[in-house]
Amino acid sequence: MKKFLLTVTVLLLATAGFILWLFQRDADGVPILNYHRVSDTDDNPATLKVADFDAQMKYLVDSGYKVISPDDLLDAWENGKPLPEKPIVLTFDDGHADIYNNVFPILQKYNMRATVFVVTDHMGSADYLTWDMARALQNGGFVDIESHTMSYKDLTTLRGDKLWNEIYGSKQAIEWALKKPAKFIAYPHGKYTVDAEDTSKEVHFRAGFIEDYGLAKSEPNRFILTRIPVVGSNSHTLLRFKIRLNGSPIFAPINRFKNDIAEGNPEVADLIFIP
Repeated sequence: MKKFLLTVTVLLLATAGFILWLFQRDADGVPILNYHRVSDTDDNPATLKVADFDAQMKYLVDSGYKVISPDDLLDAWENGKPLPEKPIVLTFDDGHADIYNNVFPILQKYNMRATVFVVTDHMGSADYLTWDMARALQNGGFVDIESHTMSYKDLTTLRGDKLWNEIYGSKQAIEWALKKPAKFIAYPHGKYTVDAEDTSKEVHFRAGFIEDYGLAKSEPNRFILTRIPVVGSNSHTLLRFKIRLNGSPIFAPINRFKNDIAEGNPEVADLIFIP
């Protein structure tokens, strides 16, 4: 019995030590949240209810988080610009019209700002932002419009001119329509290649974004900055949000392990739960 208790104690201490190491390793990381849709009429798993998004923003304010822009983050890393206590970045992918209808009023309510990555060929399509909406958001001071590529193609399947056009075409469209620099790109589905990174650098994007549950760091590569995905759920949405945000250093390696085994052992991967 004593041997068993000793073994359990050692395992618990080792686990606690490993978790502590994970948090210390990521102590200088900045959370970047990645949303898609905020709507009471859409049942897509990536969609948050309006009240749930409002509750999350209130939680951030009440917890002392200060929303910064990607430019603020890069300026801190590159030029030493001081960051506030508990900085956080808000991002939205795809550019659906509910950004204008549902998200913008809540950002105004809590005096927050967000970066919206739009698919430029989708602008004006059903359920997507129009360029007039994008201009209003950009001019309102709470939203910055950036690139989610031109037509949302899988960048890992593109080479040469096709890759260049997908990335640079979106940058040109944003700059022409909004009369402002396009500085950032989020890769569709978070999938990228070295060629996609290099092309993003060549067209003078400042950074690129993926999803990987972890905290963003200045090193080693600012063209694969990780973001924490925030999705809707049928229950305990705010609790799951808090756990995912505060437990990011733990969930990031778990998610990477899950992805590594998913191709060969999908049944096992499905058993790995991330809130």
